Amino acid sequence: MPHSRKLLVPFVAVALVLGVYWLAHRSARSSPGTGRGAAAPDFSLPQLNGEPLTLSAFRGKVVLLDFWATWCAPCREETPHLVDLQNKYGSRGLQIIGVSMDDGPEPVRDFYRDLKMNYPVVMGNAKTGELYGGVLGLPIAFLIGKDGRIHSKHIGETNIAIFEKEVVELLGE
Repeated sequence: MPHSRKLLVPFVAVALVLGVYWLAHRSARSSPGTGRGAAAPDFSLPQLNGEPLTLSAFRGKVVLLDFWATWCAPCREETPHLVDLQNKYGSRGLQIIGVSMDDGPEPVRDFYRDLKMNYPVVMGNAKTGELYGGVLGLPIAFLIGKDGRIHSKHIGETNIAIFEKEVVELLGE
């Protein structure tokens, strides 16, 4: 291989990787429904009991939409705090909705029962993740105001005090 081709191959490879990275981040930033103030994309997904849950049915409530999975260690840490938050603010208008990104409902049912989850859990899929800008890591939570608009997005395990502060603000307390 001529010397100039040897130099060109790594340059092209780096340019390709940078181009893909730039496009991925550009599309994630511009995805509808993921920015503050954007309308939360509606969906209808099956709950663990098979009944459909539609996000728009919760308009008028503050919704904490939590994308998680049973195999995700930070998700496992966060869940008991979300149960407490639902207990504390559910009667005041908070509705937590878990969106499990597990491959099937079997481990989710056990997890739900073992952690005494007190909010609905639906089985998410790639399409649901794409609606919310791509779910490339877990947990990811969206706090949605009573008007159905996204107030905030939290990537990774989030201190429950942050969620509580935002929930109280959105509930108008």
